[in-house]
Amino acid sequence: MFNPSKDPQSLDLICLGRVAVDLYAEQVGSRLEDVTSFAKYLGGSSGNVAYGTSRLGLRSSMLSRVGEEQMGNFVREELERVGVDTTALQTDPERHTGLVLLALKDRDSFPLLFYRRDCADMAIDADTIDPAFIGRARALAITGTHLSTETTRRACRKALDAAAEHGVKRVLDIDYRPVLWGLTAPGDGETRFIADETVTAGLQSWLSNFDLIVGTEEEFHIAGGSTDTLESLRAVRRVSEATLVCKLGPLGCVVFEGEIPTRIEDGILVEGVKVEVLNVLGAGDAFMSGLLRGWLRGESWETSATYANACGALVVSRHGCAPAMPTEEELFDYLARRDAVTRPDRDDHLNHLHRATTRSPASWTEVCGLAFDHRRQLTDMAREEHADPACLPVLKRLLVQAAEEGARRGGVVKPAILVDDVLGQDALNEASGRGWWVGRPVELPGSRPLHFQHGDDLGSHLRHWPGEHIIKCLVFYHPDDALALRLEQEARIRQLYQAACASGLELLVELIPPAGMAVDDATLARSLQRLYNLGICPDWWKLPALSDSAWQAVGRILDAEDPHCRGVVLLGLDASMEEMKRGFAPAARQSHCKGFTVGRTLFAAASREWLAGRIDDAALVARVADNYAELIQEWRRLRSATPQGEEA
Repeated sequence: MFNPSKDPQSLDLICLGRVAVDLYAEQVGSRLEDVTSFAKYLGGSSGNVAYGTSRLGLRSSMLSRVGEEQMGNFVREELERVGVDTTALQTDPERHTGLVLLALKDRDSFPLLFYRRDCADMAIDADTIDPAFIGRARALAITGTHLSTETTRRACRKALDAAAEHGVKRVLDIDYRPVLWGLTAPGDGETRFIADETVTAGLQSWLSNFDLIVGTEEEFHIAGGSTDTLESLRAVRRVSEATLVCKLGPLGCVVFEGEIPTRIEDGILVEGVKVEVLNVLGAGDAFMSGLLRGWLRGESWETSATYANACGALVVSRHGCAPAMPTEEELFDYLARRDAVTRPDRDDHLNHLHRATTRSPASWTEVCGLAFDHRRQLTDMAREEHADPACLPVLKRLLVQAAEEGARRGGVVKPAILVDDVLGQDALNEASGRGWWVGRPVELPGSRPLHFQHGDDLGSHLRHWPGEHIIKCLVFYHPDDALALRLEQEARIRQLYQAACASGLELLVELIPPAGMAVDDATLARSLQRLYNLGICPDWWKLPALSDSAWQAVGRILDAEDPHCRGVVLLGLDASMEEMKRGFAPAARQSHCKGFTVGRTLFAAASREWLAGRIDDAALVARVADNYAELIQEWRRLRSATPQGEEA
């Protein structure tokens, strides 16, 4: 067991090795030749381990190399998104980031094709590795692939020497891929073992450098030079004093700290977890992530291996590797219920935890939004002003400018907007990719019962959305609606929620009680409770202004049903600026309310003037920006008077 006694500001782990882009087939059961679409994920064994350990709470860093191109940018941004330190992730101006194409043919066949010839991570520059940086870590983990070429061996040598000098624990993931040692045809990435004396001799010359060596039985076979597992382990032991962790697939793993016994089960045997397997690719990286999480926190080998087995079990039940990695909270929830969860991919609570705890970090603690997703209202306004409806997309692009300018004046670094894809597709394109909070409606305006703008095939529609867009759906809903109407609306909301989960997009549900129905301080809380009872857990809610007691009732529901909910934003309808500000007062006292997304209050009058030709583009942008900045400043003034979390 490793005692983690280092500066708390240091790194827990540095991962040196493969980092790439995985393109996973979306058609399960297809040959790679027959696949028609792929999902793009972070990949590479070392990249996956850095990603997985960071999700499990370790301070991890990536020491590798990516291309100076879009895929390299993707890798860097994905690692940073989960908190991985990338200061030592080099950029290669000439080589491309490695790619891997993978298919899920059946339970036993996982064809994969490596595009790694002269790729960036195999050109890692040893001269730029800073020994002092290595010394900041508790452990350095190296992939065996990086012992396969002279260039990568130089980098490993420098990093290992620095680790030894600074007392950093050294870890080897044998990670044997015969194709990456030039032992198979380029298309045979699936083969996991080919005996080769040269590879064995090369690996054995390095084994004495490590304190912990991890591999499957086949990987120990190549390291030990024998297809008898115990004999190969003894061969490794003859050249290395490292703790050896041998993975046994669904049976679990076994740990050897000293001499290799006469029976493999006489080591520290930790049984695995039985689950339905979708995809074994990445299981080893998940195992390593869980193992290191325990080891670097000073846990026993039994506990560390339990984490490792559970992480592997969760990943094999899901599509992809890096995105399937569990968070710490998810891991512990699964361990508490593992005997009852044979299909993690079908466990509603676990799936919600995975979705909620793996979202982008909660950077949106405040949402000050300009909403101009209106379609029907703006079309009516254009008709009333005898304006050509074809100018409405231009109007929406101008409102993007107003959002940016108003946010700047209000002191907000990145604005939040709601904009549609019917009249506002150009505006959406302009705002996307800039780090803004972007909500996008799916409801057919004014529909009750709820209908969707582009029909019921939500999956086909949402797959074309950028991953940063937030699904927004307005529902005129009351818990006392007639039974048939309520059930129909709830079925559509559930359909939308399931589509959001499948697409990986966040969901904002806007609830407005229909006109003419009685509303009291319990109405919205009852509406939320009803939807939670149906297993619908939106990432965001959008609600009208409420009284203090109504806010408190809503807060109790959120605390009880979904502590991971992003929060509530206020809607505006067509309230005046003064009415809007009055509604801010009780909302600003509630920690669950993160701000507002207000529309017509801010843009209606100026837009009407613009449509009528009475003001120009610049005047429109200036007036809307002024209103938006004024509302931001009022929200912040009220919020600062009652710090978040100190509700009245």
